[in-house]
Amino acid sequence: MDLMSLTAVELGSRIKAGEVTAEEAAQAALDAIEKKEKAVNSFVTVDREGALRRAAEVQKKINDGTLTGPLAGVPVAIKDNMCTEGLLTTCSSKILYNFVPTYTAEAVRRLEQAGAVILGKTNMDEFAMGSTTETSAFGETKNPWNTEHVPGGSSGGSCAAVAAEECSYALGSDTGGSIRQPSSFCGVTGLKPTYGTVSRYGLIAYGSSLDQIGPIAKDVTDCATILEVIASHDAKDSTSVLRDDYQFTGALVDDVAGMRIGVPRDYFGEGLDPEVREAVLHVAEELKKKGAAVEEFDLSLVEYAIPAYYVIACAEASSNLARFDGVKYGYRTGEYEELHGMYKKSRSEGFGAEAKRRIMLGSFVLSSGYYDAYYLKALRTKALIKRAFDKAFASYDVILGPAAPTTAPRLGESLADPIKMYLGDIYTIAVNLAGLPGISLPCGKDKNGLPIGVQLIGDCFQEKKIIRAAYAFERTRSYEHSPMAM
Repeated sequence: MDLMSLTAVELGSRIKAGEVTAEEAAQAALDAIEKKEKAVNSFVTVDREGALRRAAEVQKKINDGTLTGPLAGVPVAIKDNMCTEGLLTTCSSKILYNFVPTYTAEAVRRLEQAGAVILGKTNMDEFAMGSTTETSAFGETKNPWNTEHVPGGSSGGSCAAVAAEECSYALGSDTGGSIRQPSSFCGVTGLKPTYGTVSRYGLIAYGSSLDQIGPIAKDVTDCATILEVIASHDAKDSTSVLRDDYQFTGALVDDVAGMRIGVPRDYFGEGLDPEVREAVLHVAEELKKKGAAVEEFDLSLVEYAIPAYYVIACAEASSNLARFDGVKYGYRTGEYEELHGMYKKSRSEGFGAEAKRRIMLGSFVLSSGYYDAYYLKALRTKALIKRAFDKAFASYDVILGPAAPTTAPRLGESLADPIKMYLGDIYTIAVNLAGLPGISLPCGKDKNGLPIGVQLIGDCFQEKKIIRAAYAFERTRSYEHSPMAM
């Protein structure tokens, strides 16, 4: 029995039943990492000793009845932009190459309270800036379906680790599609919750008004179960929202009868790969067969989402990344003459090309004379996009569309043309601008055997609706393991 081929909930139930121990599960994951890491490069840090020690502690608590939850003893990987006390946290950047936090991110802490065993930290685009996991200072991650292709980004390490079955599930962060797009490319399921549902405390910020932590796993059941654990109101995060209901697993029912599903015409125009289009529309047909009312509509404003997003995200990034200056922690240049020289050299040597590009763009749009022309205009556009979604959700329970316009591109293709890489986020970005929940799950493969993902979008705090629709579609097909998982 290959423990890593099980879903997180299946493995948790076997640990709970005494069929397997937490130590055996952790060892199976570490063995898989050792066997596959050279080919995939999903991890920046693997905490072998810490994971085995933690697994033994968790097993004792399971035995004495202290830990009874569905994820107790199940091994997890954490994206490397979430602080973990005593464990290296780099954001896959040279500028944080030696940073070991003194505290743990709230979402990670909640997983630990539930009995999770942390295996290590996953690779990512530097400071979550990228869509391919090629901007990492520690080398690119490769797609487990075909190692000549990218896994997507910026949570590519987490998605690749789940697809390669090096861990049972992972945490990622989503600023403009960074959970949903790589989930689509890697053939796994990723859920981005409503903004404010999961605490951002301990998440190293890229775009503070857009960032949200979410689960990445093999199926919808796992994602709903993990979200139930990590979602909470947190006084340490001023953007955290107190919700009435955190019972997301209650939506795992194979019933969409009467559900109204909108399919935006804007999402199926020029630039969408025909195979992706066919696979996504097949999902609409399957849900229609199960009793959902499916209808096309005009969402509008889609073409403005990308420019608005990159202005806002880069403006916030230029402010957030100002703290990495070589003074308090992280990388400091070896030779410099005075303070400003130290700042400049440390940042020039520590940041990669994509991070520098976005810092410079953000500084420009916030500068005197351009603030009104670019930043304020982007904020107004963000409000209009939210209004367009409000209008859509007055008629529909769920919006259905592609997660990405194509399947995973080859390594090196996207970095050669940054604008093309930015345009690849066209279907995911608006969800972050409006603070909405979205889920990506596998719905087919292209002629080259690369996964295709469908995206389901809900209104604010309506995760249950997208979980229900996703679960109903998932019942129509079985999970496909990547070649790397075999």
